Amino acid sequence: MNAESAWILPALPFAAFVILGLASLTGWDRRLPDRGSWLAVIAIAAGLVLFVPVTIDVLANGPQDYVFPWFAAGQTQLSLGLLVDPLTIVMLGLVTFVATCVAVYSTGYMHGEPRYAWYFAALSLFVASMLGLLLADNLLQLYICWELVGVCSYLLVGFYHERRSAAEAAKKAFITTRIGDVGMLIGILLLFQATGTFHIGDILAKVANGGLEPNLMTATALLLFLGAMGKSAQFPLHVWLPDAMEGPTPVSALIHAATMVAAGVYLVARMFPLFEAAPGALAVVTAIGAITTILGAGIALVMTDIKKVIAYSTISKLGFMMLTLGVSGYTAAIFYLVTHGFFKALLFLSAGSVIHGAGSQEAGELGGLRRHMPLTAWVFGIATLALAGIPPLSGFWSKDEAMLALSHATLPVYAISLVSVVLSSLYGGRLWLLTFTGAPRSHHAEHAHESPPVMTLPMLALAVMSVVSGFVALPAVGRAIGLPGGLGEFLYPPGGHPAPYHFDPAVAGISTFLAVAGLAIAAGFYLWRVWSSERLAAALRGLHQALARKLYLDDAYQAIIDYGALAMGKAIASFDRVFINDVGINGPGWLAVAAGGWLKLTQTGKVANYALGMIAGLLITAAAILTFFV
Repeated sequence: MNAESAWILPALPFAAFVILGLASLTGWDRRLPDRGSWLAVIAIAAGLVLFVPVTIDVLANGPQDYVFPWFAAGQTQLSLGLLVDPLTIVMLGLVTFVATCVAVYSTGYMHGEPRYAWYFAALSLFVASMLGLLLADNLLQLYICWELVGVCSYLLVGFYHERRSAAEAAKKAFITTRIGDVGMLIGILLLFQATGTFHIGDILAKVANGGLEPNLMTATALLLFLGAMGKSAQFPLHVWLPDAMEGPTPVSALIHAATMVAAGVYLVARMFPLFEAAPGALAVVTAIGAITTILGAGIALVMTDIKKVIAYSTISKLGFMMLTLGVSGYTAAIFYLVTHGFFKALLFLSAGSVIHGAGSQEAGELGGLRRHMPLTAWVFGIATLALAGIPPLSGFWSKDEAMLALSHATLPVYAISLVSVVLSSLYGGRLWLLTFTGAPRSHHAEHAHESPPVMTLPMLALAVMSVVSGFVALPAVGRAIGLPGGLGEFLYPPGGHPAPYHFDPAVAGISTFLAVAGLAIAAGFYLWRVWSSERLAAALRGLHQALARKLYLDDAYQAIIDYGALAMGKAIASFDRVFINDVGINGPGWLAVAAGGWLKLTQTGKVANYALGMIAGLLITAAAILTFFV
C-alpha cells in the first residue's frame, strides 16, 4: 500500500457507519455479535495499521498530492484529491491511534446502552470525517468534511437526547460552530474568486508569488480563522465545548483530543503561509489565543465537575496552541497538539473510568479513590503531570518547544504563557488530589471499583504515549523510527526550513519550576491543608463567583438571545401577523365581504324600495346638474 491508497483510511469507518447505521435503523443490529461494535473497532483500528505503510511511502518518496476529477461547473473543473505530506502524516497518526483507543474503550463504557449500535455508527462517521478532512487537498473537500465533523458532534453530544440538557448542549455546539463556519465558507469563496481554484497548493503558491492583494489575504485569513475559532473553541466561540460534556465520556475524549477541536488548529497550520503573508492576521491569532488560554485555565480552577475541569483545560490548551502559531511556532504548535491529544484523551478516559467505577463525576463527592481504583489513579496522574509539563513526560518536550518560540515574542505574550503554565499544573493537581486522595466523601467513593480490562488497556496505551511521544523531538529518536531527524526536521511550514530541536536550559528551567510550583500550591491546599481553599474563595468572592459563572459570558449570550434575537423575532412575527397577514392578505377578503353586505341591502325584493331608490337617484343627479350649471 502506498500514499495513493490513503483514501482507504476514511473509507473503512465510513463503510462501518453505513452498515451499522442501517442495522440500527432496521433492528438487525440485535442479530450481530456484540451488536456490530466489533465492525467499527476493526474499521478504525485498520486505519491505524494502514497508516504505517502510508508513512513509509511518504518518508521514501516525499509529499504526494493525488487529484481525481469530480465534475465540471461551467469553465471550472472541480476535483477530489489526497494531500499526504508531513502535516497529514503527523495528524493521521494522532487521530487513528486515539480513535482506536476510544473505540475499544467504548465497548466497555457503553455496554448495555439501548442505542449501542447507533453510537458506534456515529463514532465511525466521526472518525471518517476527520480523516477525510486531514487528507483533503482542496478547500471545498475540506469544508465538506469539516461540516460532517460538526454534524457528528451534534449526533454524539446529543446522544442522550431524551435529557433536555444533552439536547440543548447539542444545539448549542451546532449553532455556535456554525457561526464560525459561515465566515469560513465566505473566506473559501473569496479565495476561489481571487484564484480560480480551491486547490490548497495552488492557492498557497499564489500567496508565495504575491498574486493576492494584502487586504484580500488578511480578510480571507481572518474569515478562515473564524471557522477555526468555532471548531477549536476559541474566545468568544468557546462556550459550546464545556456543555458538550453531556455526551458520552469516550466522545468527549475523541472531540477534545483528536477530532473536532483539533480541526481548527490544523486548518490554521494547513493555511499557515496565508496567515504569515496576510498583514495583521497572526497578530489576531496571537491575541485570541492569549485570551483563550488564560480564560480557560482560570475557569478550570473553580469547576467541580471533573469532566468540565478537563473541558476548560482543553480550551486553555487550544488557546496555547493558537498563541504559539501566532508567534510563528508552527512545529511547536503541532507538536503540542499531538502530545496534548494523547494525554488529554487519557484524562477523559480516566475520568470516564472514575464515573464508571464510582458513579459520580463531582469532585466534591469523591476522594480516596486511589485505594479502590489504583490503575486509574496512576494513569490519571501520568496525564496530569504531562499536562503540567513535568519532565520527562511528553508534555514537557512539546511545552518546552512552544515556550521557546513564545520566549522570542513580546514580553506580555511570554508572560501570559508562563501564567498559563502555573495555572495548568494548579488545576490539574487540584483535580487529581480531590479525586484520588484523602478520605471518601460519599458512598459513591466508598464503593468505587476498578474498570474492566477493555477500558483500562486503552488507558494504558495512551499512558505509554503520554510518556514517550515527546522524545520524537530528539534527533536520535527521530532517526531511530525512520524520520530524517527530530520532529522539527520532518515537520515544518511549507517553504520553510527544517528546525532541529534546540534545548534552552533557561526557558525549560523557568517553565518547569513554575509547573512544579503550581503542583506544590495545589498540594498545599488539597493535600497538606496548609491553606484553606474555602477561605481563599471567600476572600476573593467576586473573582471566584465570576469564574464560577464562566465570566458571565453564557449569561451575556443568553441575554442577547432573549432580549435581542427573540425580541426581534417577536417584532417580526407581529409585523407579519398584523400587516402581512391581517391587512395584506385578509384585508381584501374582509373588504369584499363588507361590500357584499352593503350591496345585498339594495336587493330587498320590494317594488316600493326600488321606486324610492330610483327617485333618490334622480334627485341626486338633478342636484348635481344644477350645482354644476348654476
